[in-house]
Amino acid sequence: MVLIQQQPKKREVTGMISIEQFRSVELKVATIKSAEPHPNADKLMVLRIDLGSEERQIVAGIRGHYTPEDLMGRQIVVVANLESAKLRGLESQGMLLAASDEGRVVILTPEKRVEPGAKIS
Repeated sequence: MVLIQQQPKKREVTGMISIEQFRSVELKVATIKSAEPHPNADKLMVLRIDLGSEERQIVAGIRGHYTPEDLMGRQIVVVANLESAKLRGLESQGMLLAASDEGRVVILTPEKRVEPGAKIS
């Protein structure tokens, strides 16, 4: 009698990136200098951020979850090397990181204050 051992089925995972691709993503801490509602979009907020060596504008879909007052001076995590994009007519020069569940959006922040522009590794 010969026993044939079946190989376990490999679970196909989609959307995986290599470590080299991940290394190309530049995550940095930024401090929000100003925040205002986007004039042409109900869900978007326009942020001016300090990345240490420069200031940028980011347009983010957080308007229903945060007020401008909630955001002033807050530190956030951003993708600093993302190509600029126009969102409802305004340029966004990066992307903030946030988590969402059950209808909430929560901005990711460092545990302790660090210098604007600090790299996340």
